[in-house]
Amino acid sequence: MMRISKTYSIADTDDFRKKLSAYAGQFNCFAFLDSCKNAVYGPVSFDYALAAGAHQQLVTNAGDAFEQLRLFRETFKDYCFGFLGYDLKQETEQLSSKNFDGIGWPDMLFFVPEIYVTVKENTCSIFLLEEQTHSFDEIFRQINAATFQSVPSALAPLQPRIPAERYLQKVKDIIHHITEGDIYELNFCQEFYTNGTLDASAVFDKLCTLSAAPFAVLFKWQHRYLISASPERFLKKSGNKIISQPIKGTHKRGQNAVEDEQFKKDLYHSIKDRAENVMIVDLVRNDLTKHAITGSIQVEELFGIYSFPQVHQMVSTISAQISEAVKVIDVIKDAFPMGSMTGAPKVMAMQLIEQYEVTKRGLFSGAFGYFTPDNDFDFNVVIRSIQYNAENQYLSIQTGGAIVYDSVPEQELAECYLKLQALRTVLYGDETQ
Repeated sequence: MMRISKTYSIADTDDFRKKLSAYAGQFNCFAFLDSCKNAVYGPVSFDYALAAGAHQQLVTNAGDAFEQLRLFRETFKDYCFGFLGYDLKQETEQLSSKNFDGIGWPDMLFFVPEIYVTVKENTCSIFLLEEQTHSFDEIFRQINAATFQSVPSALAPLQPRIPAERYLQKVKDIIHHITEGDIYELNFCQEFYTNGTLDASAVFDKLCTLSAAPFAVLFKWQHRYLISASPERFLKKSGNKIISQPIKGTHKRGQNAVEDEQFKKDLYHSIKDRAENVMIVDLVRNDLTKHAITGSIQVEELFGIYSFPQVHQMVSTISAQISEAVKVIDVIKDAFPMGSMTGAPKVMAMQLIEQYEVTKRGLFSGAFGYFTPDNDFDFNVVIRSIQYNAENQYLSIQTGGAIVYDSVPEQELAECYLKLQALRTVLYGDETQ
């Protein structure tokens, strides 16, 4: 499968972004990826990109999903976009989930796009299959002719699936597991939900402006949408180098520069947040060890403090080298689900997650990303996200945090609402809904 590209100059990248987003709306399946002008982790591959239309697709559930993905990649050595749902854990660790699911994603979905468009600085590149190359100029014309029209959303108020009092008790119960030695850390999440109509593209546009998340994505498949402002990278492969950048540790932004700087210092020196972070770093190192060249695993940065518009985050960077003989799908499979969204030890943490959470995570705390033709890849962690099913008009947001020995239940609840803040703002226009 050969793909050929043609480049065009664009004068106004912000205006072209809106046009490209509007152009995407005609497709039943598309992924709009946006770095939101945020190079906090270093140079980006593109400012924003659109993969539209499914030339080929893989839609499957846990069982032999990773093997199907390996065969899909061997058959179609092209750009490939899609997601790994959290419940693929049922394949990697023989676990199950019977919790409520209002969205209905499959466990895994990948597609080879009909049209792939990237924009970096003032250059637009359109990638088409050989048989489509006569369409370059027409596609560019259609993009420029598209009009971004925002339709107001109409949503009922958000409701927590777990009442506050019950949430606090569940955190206490989880802490009891920690004191009993069952686990060291557990990522406990809860769902906020509502019903109504949603303009996914307009909400995504607002969210990118508000959160400036480097791994933002708007994904549509049939009548389901993911609207994500993820600040976290799960795994990236570049050549024979693998990078993971787990987030553990969150603090709100200050009201002024002095307070903001103090909050960064508070987060950096927080014993609780460091304990959370280092446990996940050890877990990631263990996951990468399964395929890394001996002695190649490095913690490139420990307890890095990264600032985003809504919060400060504690991020560590772990890297490893793999040999050319390693199957890249196995690297992903053996690191999934990511430690930052499960806990330690991982399997016991996932068992307790199913016991204490009441909503199926689905795409939340899974990963969305892409493969390149030469089998490099980059996947985010699906957090700070809205999931929406337009058919039943069901909207779901899940937030949570790591529970450790010295967690304070009321503070854990407050962290859920802090992470909810930007998402609630783009839906309702204020932070007090």
